[in-house]
Amino acid sequence: MYIRRTQTRSNATGEHYFTYRLVRSERSAGKVKQVTLLNLGRHFSVDQSFWPALCVRIEELMAGQASLVEVDLPKATALEAERIVEQLQLHRAPTRSASATQAQSASKSEPEAVPETDVQAVDVNSLELVRPRSVGVEHIGLWAMRQVSFVELLIEVGISGPLRAAILGVIIGRMAAPGSELAAHRWLGQQSALGELLDIDFGRMPLMTLYRASDALMKHRDVIERTLFNRVHDLFGLETTVTLYDLTNTYFEGTAAANPKARHGRSKEKRSDCPLVTLGLVLDGSGFVRRSQTFEGNAAEAKTLEHMLKDLGAPNGALMVSRERARQFEAQTAIPIETAAGSTVHIQRVDDLGNKEVRLYCHSEQRQQKEQGINQRFCERLEAGLQKIADGLSKPRAEKRLGKLQERIGRLKEQSRGAGQHYDVELLPDESGEKAVGLRWTKQPRPGTRLTHPGVYCLRSNETGWDSEQLWRTYIMLTDLEAVFRSFKSELGLRPVYHHKEIRVDGHLFITVLAYQFVQIIRRQLQEHGIQGRWNSLRDILSVQRRVTASFQRAEGGALHIRKATRPEPELTAIYQALNLDPLPGGVQKTTV
Repeated sequence: MYIRRTQTRSNATGEHYFTYRLVRSERSAGKVKQVTLLNLGRHFSVDQSFWPALCVRIEELMAGQASLVEVDLPKATALEAERIVEQLQLHRAPTRSASATQAQSASKSEPEAVPETDVQAVDVNSLELVRPRSVGVEHIGLWAMRQVSFVELLIEVGISGPLRAAILGVIIGRMAAPGSELAAHRWLGQQSALGELLDIDFGRMPLMTLYRASDALMKHRDVIERTLFNRVHDLFGLETTVTLYDLTNTYFEGTAAANPKARHGRSKEKRSDCPLVTLGLVLDGSGFVRRSQTFEGNAAEAKTLEHMLKDLGAPNGALMVSRERARQFEAQTAIPIETAAGSTVHIQRVDDLGNKEVRLYCHSEQRQQKEQGINQRFCERLEAGLQKIADGLSKPRAEKRLGKLQERIGRLKEQSRGAGQHYDVELLPDESGEKAVGLRWTKQPRPGTRLTHPGVYCLRSNETGWDSEQLWRTYIMLTDLEAVFRSFKSELGLRPVYHHKEIRVDGHLFITVLAYQFVQIIRRQLQEHGIQGRWNSLRDILSVQRRVTASFQRAEGGALHIRKATRPEPELTAIYQALNLDPLPGGVQKTTV
């Protein structure tokens, strides 16, 4: 076995480049010929001085042997050996030692069909389980994409094969292991069996291909988003009668100076110290995204809503609903409405005829009790932290530097879930102005907040002709859809953003939107079969399943490698049955050496 470097030329560009292949020599009918075992591609990066040792290590791994010769292989080269062996076993191309090759004819080198019953004598004590790779989320993610012919859509817009594979990788990576494209690249190459399901070697895919996949998605964003929603609409027979709109934002790690959309504003993660970018979403009543758009970090809902409606072409009679944080409530003008749970909500209606809008300020006793408890807990926690700082000023070894104490106070406010805005805190400096000698604070509740109006929430709509109860019952759908934004933030890796270029930031957010669409397809289909749960819970169930290679030493010599998925747990079996999916994704690959 050896590695061959061959010069070739691209038919598309005329570019000359080198490609690498793993080759072995075979003797057949008195002649020696070279058989290509695996195309290693143009990006094969192992230093030529390590090629012989790499080939030896590949043969040892295929034969299930420990290293016979002490060779100090670099970590990257050792990992490359394991990756090559994985590809050889995946394609069921048996690799044999030179002596075995000479003793057997070339016809025997072809992989044999796996019989229904295959009994072999093996050394049980030689069993090794290697290369575990996750497969559950990958399996169900590809299923969701097939429901709306997503790959066919990518072909229709002209995206090439390698970029299509990278797009599937980054989207399913966002569903399974939320993070940056860099994190997705590591996950695809080292932890996931998605490459096996797609017959793609993600381990050799350059990181830049994932970035180019993001660029390709942005190039065709409007067509992909519109077509995908239309196919979801047809798949589930949705009625697009209610349209809901909201904003969320994410923060950057770094200054993001190259992105004109990166602006400082009100951070929903209490990271106003960082530049932000805002994501606007238009959703239908079932929770699927109709339209998404990235705005500046200080964008306001009123301005972005008009822009989104214009681009969306909202249907006649569609109701636009948005949340508003401002709180006010006048009990004397409110009307009571009974909820489905039997409790009462009081609603105060305020019409803004000049802007053709209406606001409903709703008060719930149950919500008031909950928010009062939250307010008390975080106010007490903040005051306890301030008192601890104040007490430390009289202790000899406690921190007294003004800058450090201001940082501690800032962190306390950051962790107070909004309670910090109601406190005016003042550090009293000494004569040098460098150390603090006292700390005092006063609590001054800010009007229109959770502290002054617990239990109050606001509905804003462009439908001025509906009565208050009809508008409120529509709003209930919006409260259900708050799970959408929780999913984006906590389940699908929306925050933070590490990119600097505007197109890459927009691409990162759009990948999250697409991942969410496929998660919704999965959840909605499972709900029809009585399987409920947030994506975090479903992902935990799916992530347990692995594809593993079991290797044995054969009694007659050589080795047997069997790669297959682990048997699914009962909860996962129920999911696969609901979706009519194979419980052992990827099939079985058997290699006899």
